[in-house]
Amino acid sequence: MAAAQGRLSDGAGGMDEPKETGTDLGHGGTPPPPFRAAVDALRGARLRPQVEVEPAPAPKRLAPYAYALEATVVDDDEQDMADGRLVLLHDPAGHDAWRGAFRLVTLVRAELEPEMAADPLLPDVCWSWLTGALAARGLAYGEPSGTVTRASSHYFGGLSARPAASQIEIRASWTPREGPGGAPDTAAHLTAWCDLLAQVAGLPPASPGDASVVTLPQRRGPQSR
Repeated sequence: MAAAQGRLSDGAGGMDEPKETGTDLGHGGTPPPPFRAAVDALRGARLRPQVEVEPAPAPKRLAPYAYALEATVVDDDEQDMADGRLVLLHDPAGHDAWRGAFRLVTLVRAELEPEMAADPLLPDVCWSWLTGALAARGLAYGEPSGTVTRASSHYFGGLSARPAASQIEIRASWTPREGPGGAPDTAAHLTAWCDLLAQVAGLPPASPGDASVVTLPQRRGPQSR
């Protein structure tokens, strides 16, 4: 699986620091019941078949408890079309910046045609894909923040035969509202996040009426795995 690399920040640190395995739920002692329930919901979520999800190393210092997943969107030929990482953070004492005890942090990325990457409206549209995916699932959340970054690579000299490449990255975090028992509906948030991944990859909605915003046109072809 192609892992989303780089720094994910929600104002409390980054993910380029030492990490634990995704099955080790934190360093704050025995995980409290709301966090265990939230992780169990992530593990049991049913997702569309084009999105491959697996546990990933979780950051140590962003919160007392953390659980991470990596996902790749693949086509029928098993080629990667987009990838990303989703991290669930939990601080039982609450966090002033989060305005809650849980936080979801993500990085999503995909390659684009250079013409599409040059569209001045692209950052606003990409951010609307995230908020639209959450709204389409009827999810309550607060304190959203993030960045949309587009980068272009041009090759010269011995690499001049390579075509120019453009990439979009969405880095974001939000506070999922807690439900009965103190745990948020993380399965629904994961499903919405996978909707975002699929949309960035240029896939059609999973079923009629699922999409709240337009899908991505003119996406660069899939990469070999």
